[in-house]
Amino acid sequence: MLDPDELLDLAESIKTDGLLKDIVLDTDGVLLDGRNRLAACEIAGVEPRFTTYTGDNPQALIFSNNVVRRHITKGQKAMITAMACSVSGHSLRGLAKTHGLSRTRLSAANVVLRYSPDLAEQVRIGAFPLDAAYDIAREHKAKAEDLQEKRDRLTENAPDLAKQVTERRLALDDAITTLEERQERTRIRKQIAEADELRLADGHTTPPLALLAERGDITWHQAHQQAEQYVTHRRSAIHHTQQAIEQAAQHWITIRPPIARPDTAFAREVHAGLSPEAQELAAHLTRLT
Repeated sequence: MLDPDELLDLAESIKTDGLLKDIVLDTDGVLLDGRNRLAACEIAGVEPRFTTYTGDNPQALIFSNNVVRRHITKGQKAMITAMACSVSGHSLRGLAKTHGLSRTRLSAANVVLRYSPDLAEQVRIGAFPLDAAYDIAREHKAKAEDLQEKRDRLTENAPDLAKQVTERRLALDDAITTLEERQERTRIRKQIAEADELRLADGHTTPPLALLAERGDITWHQAHQQAEQYVTHRRSAIHHTQQAIEQAAQHWITIRPPIARPDTAFAREVHAGLSPEAQELAAHLTRLT
């Protein structure tokens, strides 16, 4: 409704110039458009003039006549449009184009309507600005999305915990904590199992770390530490061995003659000046060659 001063101005206008636009009723006599004009006619003592709407979409009529009012803000127009679309199923994009409304503003109104419906009503009546309502609604949206993401995680990874949350036997955050603890245990045991496979493939004959932890000889935490240490040391050993082989390959042209012809004086002198370890390597290479 118009405020009292505006309503008196409208009544004065109707008293002076007459009712310029008919008041619209539906076929059952229900008022669809013109409640301010009807009230102003009563104030002015002017007999109102009515017309009957015979179409099949009274909601579109109400929306169309209200969204173009001069006395409402753009934020109100956007909210009215969003509300109308939620009821009628019309496209926000289409109505934005029809009524010259910003799609960004309409999108903000839609977020407020969905995540802060109490504020949406305040925006509609002009008691709260759309931008401020949108800031609050975005916070509500972020919280709602975070809650939904947690519920989805539970449903996918721990249906038993999800069921307890649904039945209100377990708080959502507690369920997430339990899920993360489960996943951490699974991750640790997988790493231990992978390390045990490597140790077996490398020829180690000591009991697997997982077996030691299951028997209680060591804790799972200790097994995990030893698994990480083994994998780290193994990776480093592979790297250093590769470097040593690469260095040997780079010097193979120099090494090959005395290896290929070990009975020459040159080869004997080279061999004599080597350390025991180097002599052993040379002898081994000679046999291979």
